[in-house]
Amino acid sequence: MKINGSQILIETLLEQGVDTVFGYPGGAILNIYDALYKNSDRIRHIITAHEQGAAHAADGYARATGKTGVVMATSGPGATNLVTGIATAFMDSVPMVAITANVSNNLIGLDSFQEVYIAGITMPITKHNFVVRKVEELADTVRKAFRIAGSGRPGPVLIDITKDVTSAECEFVPQPKVEPVKPPAPDGKVLAEIAAMIAEAERPAILVGGGVQTSGASREVAELVKKADIPVTHTLMASGVLSYGEEHNLGMVGMHGNLSAGKMIANCDLLLAVGTRFSDRVATDKTRFAQKSKVVHIDIDAAEINKNIQTKLSVIGDVKEVLAALLPLVAEQKRPEWMAKVAEWKTKDYKPADKPGVLRPHQIMEVVSDALGEDGIIATDVGQHQMWAAQYCGRIKPRRFITSGGLGTMGFGFGAAMGAQVAMPDNRVVMITGDGSFHMNMNEMCTAVSFGLPIVVVVMNNHVLGMVRQWQTLFYEKRYSATTLDRKTDYVKLADAFGGLGFRATTKDEFAQVFAEALASGRPCIIDAVIDRDERVLPMIAPGCTIDDIIM
Repeated sequence: MKINGSQILIETLLEQGVDTVFGYPGGAILNIYDALYKNSDRIRHIITAHEQGAAHAADGYARATGKTGVVMATSGPGATNLVTGIATAFMDSVPMVAITANVSNNLIGLDSFQEVYIAGITMPITKHNFVVRKVEELADTVRKAFRIAGSGRPGPVLIDITKDVTSAECEFVPQPKVEPVKPPAPDGKVLAEIAAMIAEAERPAILVGGGVQTSGASREVAELVKKADIPVTHTLMASGVLSYGEEHNLGMVGMHGNLSAGKMIANCDLLLAVGTRFSDRVATDKTRFAQKSKVVHIDIDAAEINKNIQTKLSVIGDVKEVLAALLPLVAEQKRPEWMAKVAEWKTKDYKPADKPGVLRPHQIMEVVSDALGEDGIIATDVGQHQMWAAQYCGRIKPRRFITSGGLGTMGFGFGAAMGAQVAMPDNRVVMITGDGSFHMNMNEMCTAVSFGLPIVVVVMNNHVLGMVRQWQTLFYEKRYSATTLDRKTDYVKLADAFGGLGFRATTKDEFAQVFAEALASGRPCIIDAVIDRDERVLPMIAPGCTIDDIIM
């Protein structure tokens, strides 16, 4: 059948199983939006307040489901407003296809109105970029984009389509959904060697990263932990892949991780690192990280092997497939002495204290976690609140904690929460933010209200840029340069102005009451949770230091 480029785009998106796209219209992309209008019964479009919010929403949709998220924007500023969202997805290995329209072929290179070379701008932050200047190439380009986004280490792919391509016609032949390219099967000899190393180790440890969540390997990790009696810790990006509070789970490791997790890695004789890249927030001093240990690294990206930490053995492959093949080779063991030592370290982990009449961050997260249950989804912005949420979120299932790790994007949370809520309408979604981050994305409250997304936004309001202030307190002799905000924003009135509900709480009891009311309302809500400006995220290991230098 002969159809125009805009309809070809819709048909190929539907081929790939896309049911929702996020975006914002404009001149160059009008033909595509006309096709979206005509096909609104087949594919849903969510218009956000800002293109960056749309990119974060596509990201959140992908993180919550494992499917490839899709975002659209027009040329020029519409396209450039996607850049931060694309970079966020790239740093955290999130599958996304970003579709931009550009000026027509005859206007390219003439500094035309809203012309920008978005493929060049985003080249360093995508897995691949396509510029489509012939309608005959459009369908196959879209298929290639989805294959690339979901194959190997996932990530964003950009397709830039000139406006004349969106109106030109050509023959369209439907095809089946493309499947990701599978990595080679793991080497059996190497797996046997790893199993032998596990059997011989006296003090083995497991470090899991975001790759475990991406591959859906949480069950395999849990089986390995139980079968070989190995304590395990996780990075920020792996929050929720293992049951929170389980005996073997020492919680988060790294700059704001638990003392016990850091002690375990410092003293283990075998470290099995699974789907992690040893970032500087995990290996705060790479020269002294896991010094007593042989390191075995399992990852889908060969570029990560020996990049930050030197390994004894490595396996390149899908984490789920590698662990599934490894498990039958691993002997069942008990390690009472090692687990007793780990249990002793756990008793020394930092535990914040309650203060009468004062609302503390850990209390907020305890209320949220208890009320949400195991299927609730927590999305965060970036800052102190993000770390408190990671430490006390209580998530026991994968894809239930959504945060910007690699790029650390303030303003990520609301868009991501919307994407997760659209993807998972039966799951309650709570967005944890700070007053600094929230001012970067509060405009998306209008999107949540317009589309009936019952997201509860909890603003940990300390009237400062808390994480930067914490560093200024510790390392800059309390010179609080540009971090004392004291903004006069009334979040209760703001929620009302957007058409949502607003609440305020200054104690744990007040917060528990208003949070229950917010959940029960079934409407988008904002809770102004007032906390002290000098609250700190603890424990903390400063950059370049080790667990021996931990601040408790």
